[in-house]
Amino acid sequence: MSSPAPGGAIEDLRASVGLQIADEQLLRTLAAGLADVETLLREVVRSDVKAVEDAASHLVEAGGKRFRPLFTLLASQFGPKQGDQVVTAAAAVELVHLATLYHDDVMDEATMRRGAESVNARWDNTIAILTGDFLFAHASRLVADLGTDAARIIAETFGELVTGQMRETVGPADGDDAVEHYLTVIAQKTGSLIATSGRFGGMMSGAPDDYIDALRRFGDIIGTAFQISDDVIDIASASDELGKAQGTDLREGVRTLPMLYALADPATDPRLVELLSGPISDDKLVAEALGLLRASSGLERARETLSDYARRARAELAALPASPARDACESVADYLVARTH
Repeated sequence: MSSPAPGGAIEDLRASVGLQIADEQLLRTLAAGLADVETLLREVVRSDVKAVEDAASHLVEAGGKRFRPLFTLLASQFGPKQGDQVVTAAAAVELVHLATLYHDDVMDEATMRRGAESVNARWDNTIAILTGDFLFAHASRLVADLGTDAARIIAETFGELVTGQMRETVGPADGDDAVEHYLTVIAQKTGSLIATSGRFGGMMSGAPDDYIDALRRFGDIIGTAFQISDDVIDIASASDELGKAQGTDLREGVRTLPMLYALADPATDPRLVELLSGPISDDKLVAEALGLLRASSGLERARETLSDYARRARAELAALPASPARDACESVADYLVARTH
């Protein structure tokens, strides 16, 4: 594939998820690779049935950070081979991610996604579920062309994603540690697919096995760190910095890591414990809960956990050779910590 890198793509890459790349050749390689991924994504969602194509292309056209395909392309820099297989793998992991978003919006009864009306709101839940299934099917078709090992890996990843969602839906069992349960959930729901992205990038480029393992482990840890970072900034950042309303998790009744740490601390203000007992719809109560969370031990403990995950992620990169690609991976770990302070 040889789609030209779109105008502005290189600058977008500099800003994307804190990625810091000084090497112009690497930037151009990644930008061109992402352009090829975009072309393939748009080809894949085409259908003879207009309703299917409209719904399937909805989130593809809405854009997003494209971190998973970006990490696949970045991981491929550690092997000697570049080509269509890397792009195919990158598109496949993004299709899986998009499919999970369609299903998540149904479960969350969401009305917006990536600044656009969600499919379940624009059409209905049935269309959203079937569209997610359609994207899963096409992701599997793409991966089938990459060999039996890749097909097995993506099937295992599907299992991790579903298990994580099931864990979250059911909640911790009596006697389970709520924090450990939550960290397991986000490792499966977020970390597993990012781990597969790195693994595929290494595999499709012919990287050595120890490099592939390091990329997989880095992806798993950094994926979990992304969610913890989001948990922190949802509480700590102002609405104008977030680009959305503060306290989204509070409004949805989702107990994130800072909240779980606060609830586990006997010294936490009883009023905060009361507020965290369910979803909060009143803006004044959301503001009160945010203030109490910022003053609690929960927020600082979550930041400490994030720093630990970032440290562990950087440690995995030590197995990789010094290069602009490794520096770029390290910059993501640094960014996730910096954005929460």
